[in-house]
Amino acid sequence: MSNIKHLFSRILYIIIFLSSSLSVMGQITLTMKDKPLKKVIKQIEKVSEYRFFYNEELANLNKPVSLEAQNSSIEKVLKDLSSQAPFSYLIKPNFQIVLSDDLPSQQTKLQSITGRVVDTADNPIIGANVLVKGTTNGVITDIDGNFSLEKVPVQSQLQVSYIGYETKELAVVSGKTKVKIIMAENAKLLNEVVVTGFGLAQKKATLTGAIASVGADDISRSSAVNTSGALVGKVAGLNYRSADSRPGNATTLQIRNMGTPLFVIDGVQSDEGQFNNIDFNDIESISILKDASASIYGVRAANGVIVVTTKKGKKNTKSTVTLNTYYGWQHVSRLPEPADAVTYVENYIQSETIQGKTSRLYSKEDLEKWRQGTEKGYVPFNWYDYIWVTSPQYYVNANVSGGSDKINYYFSVGHMNQESAIRNYGGMKRYNVQMNVEAQVTDKFKIGMNMNGRIKQLKNPGVPGTDDYSNPTAATYRNLPTVRPFANDNPNYPASVGSDNGLNFGLLNFEKSGTFEDTWRMAQLNLNAEYEIIKGLKAKALFGYYFASELLNNQEYTYRVYRYDEATDEYVDVGGRASAWRERTNAYVEELTSNIQLAYEKAFGAHSINAVIGFEAIKRDTPKSWLHAIPASNSLHLIYYDTIDKYEDTGNNTEARLGWLGRFNYNYANKYLIDFSARYDGSWKFPPNHRWGFFPSASLGWRISEENFWKESKIASIFSDLKIRGSYGLVGDDNVDGYSAFDYMTGYDYKQGGGVIDGSYIIGTTPRNLPVTTLSWAKAKILDIGLDVAFLNNRLSGSVDFFRRIKTGIPASRDDVLLPEEVGFERPKENLNSNVHTGYDLLARWSDKVNDFHYSISANFTYSRFYNWEQYNPKFSNSWDEYRNSTWHRFGNVNWAYEADGQFQSWEEIASWPIDNDQKGNTTLRPGDIKYIDQNGDGIINDMDKRPIGYKEDSTPVLNFGFNLAFAWKGFDLALDFSGAGMSTWNPSLIQKIPFNNNGNNPAYYMEDTWRLSDIFDANSELIPGKYPTLLIGNNANNHSNYWDSSFWKYNVRYLKLRNLEFGYTFPKEWLQKCRINSLRLYLAGQNLFTLTNVPIDPEVSAGNGTAYPSMRIINLGLTLKF
Repeated sequence: MSNIKHLFSRILYIIIFLSSSLSVMGQITLTMKDKPLKKVIKQIEKVSEYRFFYNEELANLNKPVSLEAQNSSIEKVLKDLSSQAPFSYLIKPNFQIVLSDDLPSQQTKLQSITGRVVDTADNPIIGANVLVKGTTNGVITDIDGNFSLEKVPVQSQLQVSYIGYETKELAVVSGKTKVKIIMAENAKLLNEVVVTGFGLAQKKATLTGAIASVGADDISRSSAVNTSGALVGKVAGLNYRSADSRPGNATTLQIRNMGTPLFVIDGVQSDEGQFNNIDFNDIESISILKDASASIYGVRAANGVIVVTTKKGKKNTKSTVTLNTYYGWQHVSRLPEPADAVTYVENYIQSETIQGKTSRLYSKEDLEKWRQGTEKGYVPFNWYDYIWVTSPQYYVNANVSGGSDKINYYFSVGHMNQESAIRNYGGMKRYNVQMNVEAQVTDKFKIGMNMNGRIKQLKNPGVPGTDDYSNPTAATYRNLPTVRPFANDNPNYPASVGSDNGLNFGLLNFEKSGTFEDTWRMAQLNLNAEYEIIKGLKAKALFGYYFASELLNNQEYTYRVYRYDEATDEYVDVGGRASAWRERTNAYVEELTSNIQLAYEKAFGAHSINAVIGFEAIKRDTPKSWLHAIPASNSLHLIYYDTIDKYEDTGNNTEARLGWLGRFNYNYANKYLIDFSARYDGSWKFPPNHRWGFFPSASLGWRISEENFWKESKIASIFSDLKIRGSYGLVGDDNVDGYSAFDYMTGYDYKQGGGVIDGSYIIGTTPRNLPVTTLSWAKAKILDIGLDVAFLNNRLSGSVDFFRRIKTGIPASRDDVLLPEEVGFERPKENLNSNVHTGYDLLARWSDKVNDFHYSISANFTYSRFYNWEQYNPKFSNSWDEYRNSTWHRFGNVNWAYEADGQFQSWEEIASWPIDNDQKGNTTLRPGDIKYIDQNGDGIINDMDKRPIGYKEDSTPVLNFGFNLAFAWKGFDLALDFSGAGMSTWNPSLIQKIPFNNNGNNPAYYMEDTWRLSDIFDANSELIPGKYPTLLIGNNANNHSNYWDSSFWKYNVRYLKLRNLEFGYTFPKEWLQKCRINSLRLYLAGQNLFTLTNVPIDPEVSAGNGTAYPSMRIINLGLTLKF
């Protein structure tokens, strides 16, 4: 509660601060003497935010006036000027001032006017401003939309305005004293509708939940190949990381770092794969449900929900065909190059010298030959350039949309081709189809159909091992620059390159390695219907069918490697792979969804209610089979029965979920806002008596800017909108760690080992673990308090949210319940532990135009910190054990290591060093080695000296931020998206840290900047300092203190990327009319064009060895054509 009070006090302080700060903007300091009134007005505009509107024929406009103003109010300034050159003035909101000649004379006929302001549905508009144009005579409509004005001049104009509606003007006619004014919604603001889940939508101004929305224009501004990549840096509350960017891979997205969210596409609960493989040019909007508003999705909503709405045609519009295509080039954006041959040989010789090797691999003569690099056998080889290339990426999409008064439609087809940036290594191809059709059968009955389908193919050489992309990336460093891929450079004879010949990139191609091909074919078909029972009450139904099939074929060839015997001119076989590998996977996904609801909407007076009750059922089957064979020859691609040695079938793996839900929304005068949601959900996963749970939430909002006291105050001219909101609720998570479906059942597990009995091999079975009968889903309580604000006629807008999620019921075992080891069982899991996510997210945006120049600047910020919270019965042996290992109410994912204290500078410093730095009496140390802080002062560096120095290494960062800039002038447009992060840790390992790791090379940035001998053949020669310790063959964390985990090696990552840049030109319509073209735009787009970071690799890569496939730098040329 103290946190909430503190937060409210902060919010109140911010409001007061902004109010006082912005009010200063209205103060005038200006001195002018005997200058024309027009010139004085221009100068006031320069020194303040005020803008004047007047007719050039205004009397006294050129009359000399004088002004002496020191922090004076605008009212005082205008009064002073009008006394010297008479004119009338009207100070309007948002720093606008209207000047006119003197008010009508007493002879002008005046009359009283009463009226009512309503919307197009005849509902009253409360709080609308009704003003006699050019005067200060105005009122605000009451609860019924009524108003009354006195002394209104005949032939004057009434000006009526209200947020979200088009401003309307009405001429005052003599004798007409009663009027009805109908206001139409502003088309631009009308589009700012946010989908809040389960087919419901709400205007942004009346939202009470923490829901962010991204529109089609922002989504499409990306060169990414998947939807998650298109969202990076554009949404507050979204954490992201592209840890592996191989073709077809997606960016990891988490809402406020809470875990993988639920994805909902066109009303159907989906998964991350479906979300990322939609053609994002077919998406109309994406809403991110960040708080307890996600409770309407119940048991799967604990990590937030991402709701996708695809494009539809518009009624009563002619058919429009749109073609969008680009062709581009991609190359690695940030991958350290390996050390060249000379650097490698010099470091290797130096190591042999220091370690006293008498039999050297390289002599002085060898070194000189490598430096020359021309003699046969001494020509360096650049594996980086051999493996990594610039590769193409292209995309094409065509769609047609339109509609009549009864039917609207949208059809789209698209193709994406992304080749690998590894030479001749295949890539990803994807084909997309999207179709949306809606038909108004009668005035009350509407039906629709939605279909999206795709074929996605991943293809690359059949490389030994489980990860086909790890070998070529590792080969960049593991292959020495002193060896070449082919013996005697003969491409028919792959060479032996070192300890692992499977890393010879000369072998890693379709011809010599085989082929891996993984193809998914999928289709999602949705049928929906809507019937209006009575006015405001509608019955809705949605039925979805999803089917996907995977066919994976992988064949890995046998191969041989050779060395060339120059004396005999023969190629000598020195090893290889003798056994081939052939596998095939057939997998299917089939899902049925039914969604039925009753929705009611009613407005009466200032009151508006919106309610829905519904039912949702989901059933999902995922059968899968896998077989393995050993072909007799590389040329035999078919699988024969006699060659099959393994076959596995996983069964249907049926999942089922069922839920009843409801939502109630109340709105009073767009001012007081209430929303309640609840879902009663059941999951197949848990024991029958623990399958159902109730997940409620509530949210409140108060639009202070709609209060009369606010509208009538001076501050209203600064604030266009101000809303405080808060939400609290309970959501669920049935994807709990350490528990699998049907773990509540007893029985046996088949095919668990085996043995020979009576001469026959018998497949074994084992008893299942003790049944888990009390465990159910985890529950998350989410609190969110937010502030939405807009200033200066909505030119400056923003929002800030504080959030806190407490997740309880995390599975753990009771450690005070003992089972004898002979039982052979583990203790069953129960809902015992908890954790917390807490933080802030912020969005700010400035949008304006100056004549033909339009621009917008926005920034977003997300900070989400994880805490381990409460655990069952924690026990510690002593105070150190508690300090080091307790997770009770502490930061989670803390990175412990030694704290480095520089490097030893001389042998004398090492000899006199009082601390045992290497646990070997400092006998292994030499200048340049790493010093550690003796935290507890016991004179030796050991585990008790480790301290928290970093963050989690393999997840989305604690902090993400983005900057978005857009500019348009006439036909030109320019957009830039920056993204960045902080508070994650990268821990170099293996290739990036261990000298000559696995008899391989190291990166150039590392080998070129070490402590070294001035004469690498003389161990006693003068030492030259460097950033890193001297590289010595065989040193690693097991035998040398340099390579212990410490702050010397671990980076707390910070970066800023220019994620997207797009520059375009739209041709004038008059140029295109003769060709019957509606619109033509050419553009140049780039992605990951530059990166500022404190790490030597791609800062989004989490792998310690740095060999994950990095982000690509992409340049595209494209066009968008409409006709």
